[in-house]
Amino acid sequence: MRTIRPRPDYPAVVHLTAEYWPFARTGGLAEAVRGLASFQAACGHRTTVLVPLYRSVLESAPALEPAGEPFFVQVGPRLEAARLHRLGSNEAGPSVYFIENASYFDRAGIYGEAGADYADNARRFAFFCRAALQQLPVLAGGPVVLHAHDWHTALAPVFLRSVLAGDPLYDSVGSVLSVHNAGFQGHFPFETLADLGLPDSLYDLSRLEWYGRVNVLKGGLVYADVATTVSPTHAIELRTEAGGFGLHDTFVGLRDRFAGILNGVDTVAWDPATDRDITANYSASDPSGKRRCKAALQRAWKLPERARTPVFAMSARLVVQKGLDIVLGGESLVTADAQFVFLGAGEGRYEAALAALAAAHPDRIGANFAFTDRLEHRLLAGADFLLMPSLYEPCGLTQMRGQRYGAIPVARRVGGLADTIEDEVTGYLFDEYSPSGFDRVVRRALALFADAPAWQAHSREAMGREFGWTHSAARYLSAYQRALAAR
Repeated sequence: MRTIRPRPDYPAVVHLTAEYWPFARTGGLAEAVRGLASFQAACGHRTTVLVPLYRSVLESAPALEPAGEPFFVQVGPRLEAARLHRLGSNEAGPSVYFIENASYFDRAGIYGEAGADYADNARRFAFFCRAALQQLPVLAGGPVVLHAHDWHTALAPVFLRSVLAGDPLYDSVGSVLSVHNAGFQGHFPFETLADLGLPDSLYDLSRLEWYGRVNVLKGGLVYADVATTVSPTHAIELRTEAGGFGLHDTFVGLRDRFAGILNGVDTVAWDPATDRDITANYSASDPSGKRRCKAALQRAWKLPERARTPVFAMSARLVVQKGLDIVLGGESLVTADAQFVFLGAGEGRYEAALAALAAAHPDRIGANFAFTDRLEHRLLAGADFLLMPSLYEPCGLTQMRGQRYGAIPVARRVGGLADTIEDEVTGYLFDEYSPSGFDRVVRRALALFADAPAWQAHSREAMGREFGWTHSAARYLSAYQRALAAR
């Protein structure tokens, strides 16, 4: 494995994240942070990632090595034990560390169980942030940027600029907060401030107070040197009353400290020409293998093998955000001359509805609620179209992967979907969030599929689009430089 020489003109970057692929994941956050950190390390950034040591990490990490002696972390009135563990050496990738505290993280879930959040989530993630900050001098030297992700780590810039303010070591650290999903903000009672060791003075409208509650994400946005979200269009949406999840005034108030930077995908792992998980390899110049992948997909979902019947696929968490209501409320699933396959788990009502439809229409609808990465690779390789009718979608990764695999996205014109899909060129976009709006766009896609040369041209064009991290990583470097300049 080649060694990457660190570039002295790049700052050290420390990513603080509640999820990191493949060890802890509930959605796209884990893959986005892994993709960015890996690309940065390959480009010469001194890159470190810090993640809680969940039970899922203990079950899936190949080899963890203790890094240093146990240490204690002060969180409000409590002195808590912690220890760092490091993922086995990877000279070409980022340094990945896990913070151990069994009482907080050795649990069945990441955020909660049985559909309910853990009651002590504020305390759990405050501990994680304080432990990470305490270890920062050990893990990174020189100009350092702390890159926090979502509300779970938004307390890090709050601690930096409040209880740790005045310490020259911490005052010199630049901070960037990335909002991957503003629908989750960390709302807690006023008493939480004292429990976390934060002064009551932070509880005002200009900082952490939000409609009579503590809002952790809001606090992180206020105190971060730079804030980002995961697509340019979503940055615009967050500044509106309709799309800002109640924080639009905060996003507007950030002015030019806030920007949208599109996520990327791993173009090596997601390449149909070399993918070992799919039935046959293929490319834009030789797409013949996709026919075999389609037949394999139909067999796997127990559907009739019909080459000239279009397959619409959906790979997503089965939750309101992903547009299941307009899919189930429309007529397309039972009237369109097509097959529909679904992959993913989520809310019981959606799983039950899809299972019932699959049982009633076994020749046209298939559903698999046991998601795996390998199944998603095979689904995208075999699908003709990819459904992403999201209510909102900050960035989305699946539509980028789908295009690389020649699965034409059928998606709402929101967030990163609008930024990565060119309507009637590499996919089909629609605006109206309604069952009838969904049915209309499906009819447009069916018309395209009926014209084989036109569909093939769309597929080739989509497969040729570039969705790697090169451009976005350059924009993050600019954000880091600006954060350090603010110090």
